[in-house]
Amino acid sequence: MSTTGKPPRIVLDTNVLLSALLFKGGLAAIMHAWQRPRATPQIVPIVSKYTAEEFIAALRYPKFALTEAEQAEVLAEYLPYCETIAAPATKKRIPNCRDANDQPFLVLTIAANADALVTGDHDLLALKGQIDAEIITPKELILRLA
Repeated sequence: MSTTGKPPRIVLDTNVLLSALLFKGGLAAIMHAWQRPRATPQIVPIVSKYTAEEFIAALRYPKFALTEAEQAEVLAEYLPYCETIAAPATKKRIPNCRDANDQPFLVLTIAANADALVTGDHDLLALKGQIDAEIITPKELILRLA
């Protein structure tokens, strides 16, 4: 991913975040990768206003039954570790994703010059090789972090 010696800068889609932060199963390794001491994180998550708002909205879904305090705790496990791109913009060509709701993640990945977009979404995974950043599954990221 990163060849600069710095931790790779990664865009994580909302479903990956929910799995890593709420279910703490196999994807918890991704959370631990950004929560290492600030001087030595294994990855740096990248967010935009849109991706952060989508994540916040998802935490409110009734199926998760999270109180406001629990939602705040989850956000505190993520947002302080993120690099924020205020208004992602780029002159680079951005391929169109079949699902318009996925497009902001692609735009953020390209505009931020991220090393990778981590997703389980088949529409985004189908775009592998069409942008400079890698598009990888959570499992691929975990294998690289091991």
